[in-house]
Amino acid sequence: MASPLPQTLTLVGAGKMGGAMLEGWLSIGVNGAGITLLDPHISEEMQTLAATHGMSVNPAAPAPAEVVVLATKPQMLDTAAPAVQALIAPKTLLISILAGKTLGDLSARLPNANAIVRAMPNLPASVRRGVTAAAAGKGVSEAQRQLADALLAGVGKVEWLGDEGLIDAVTAVSGSGPAYVFNMVECLAAAGVAAGLPAEIAERLARATVEGAGEMLFQSPLPPATLRQNVTSPGGTTAAALEVLMADNGLAPLMRRAVAAAKRRAEELSG
Repeated sequence: MASPLPQTLTLVGAGKMGGAMLEGWLSIGVNGAGITLLDPHISEEMQTLAATHGMSVNPAAPAPAEVVVLATKPQMLDTAAPAVQALIAPKTLLISILAGKTLGDLSARLPNANAIVRAMPNLPASVRRGVTAAAAGKGVSEAQRQLADALLAGVGKVEWLGDEGLIDAVTAVSGSGPAYVFNMVECLAAAGVAAGLPAEIAERLARATVEGAGEMLFQSPLPPATLRQNVTSPGGTTAAALEVLMADNGLAPLMRRAVAAAKRRAEELSG
């Protein structure tokens, strides 16, 4: 049975992430005629998308919607709150992707909102291969949770958290994680240059290797450890490299420190 989709949806903030989510909603069948975009600096690309699908853009008096998605910059919450309040009816579901803004922050500034979901998507949402972690407030019904799940799944996978306090850790793992992978490609290419490869070839090899490995992860049900073992011949070249990466001072402790640093910063920003 297909998940329900909203008849009316208002997106507040149509920047990079909001725009990516919008395209995902259209791809799963949300009716553009029921979508309203509110953004004083909406891009020409978003205006064209809206016109193509019959969306309303910055109407003078937008009506309350079944779902309101808050995708502005976090520091704009206080400024946007009065206008957002007017969009929220008693049964409206509010989905916020504002980094650092807790369910408590949102409730305090948007008291009309009885049902709030806080979500943390990541950059690959722009190619519909993202992952979003979400936490539901106490007023969210099961039907509203399913509705939020359907919308968030429009840009990738969804993980529901029983504890909103885990979102800072999510930010450190999946929110910031794409940058870690990009940096790994940079480092692998640089290591290839150090081993004697021309820089352009090293970069193409490193990039294609990570693209391919990521696709294997996407397609295979096997755990990452099993995939690693499957490409590692005993006594071979991969095993020699993994002895370095899996040493006590190798990649694992480095990644723990990196994630811990990101989590601390997320806690600082949300404090």
